[in-house]
Amino acid sequence: MLHMKVRGVALDQQMNPVVLLVDQGETMALPIWIGQAEATAIAMELQSVKPPRPMTHDLLRSVLNSLSVAVLRVVVTEVKEATYFAEIHLATNGNPMIVDSRPSDAIALALRSEAPIFVSDTVAEQAIQLKKPLDQEMDEFKKFLESVKPSDFKGPVH
Repeated sequence: MLHMKVRGVALDQQMNPVVLLVDQGETMALPIWIGQAEATAIAMELQSVKPPRPMTHDLLRSVLNSLSVAVLRVVVTEVKEATYFAEIHLATNGNPMIVDSRPSDAIALALRSEAPIFVSDTVAEQAIQLKKPLDQEMDEFKKFLESVKPSDFKGPVH
């Protein structure tokens, strides 16, 4: 299993939400397409936005806490026909339990519970290898943008 973290939520070219998981060293990235509601839930938690009333994942965390159930970790376990599957690993009174879940719901709950996120080795094979950590690539791109001007490009600028 590979320990991952949520790097962010974005929209693809067709405006479909994608959650981006990266390994701890940010040398590999795993995009998972998710629903709009789950994207909103994940993004709000990443940005520390607290809604006036609990959202579904907040409610689930509260119910689990009330029942003395701990979220130990979530695991994205497999991919079948471009659909990802996940498990939520729980414990109550020392007794472990595993609950089937969509990755988006598992990730939203993990963020709210401060639980680690993992992907199986099989799922990790689907990840994109990065040449450099994302922060380094973004810093280089920002420096490029600061130094470039339209006249640096050949041809007409539209």
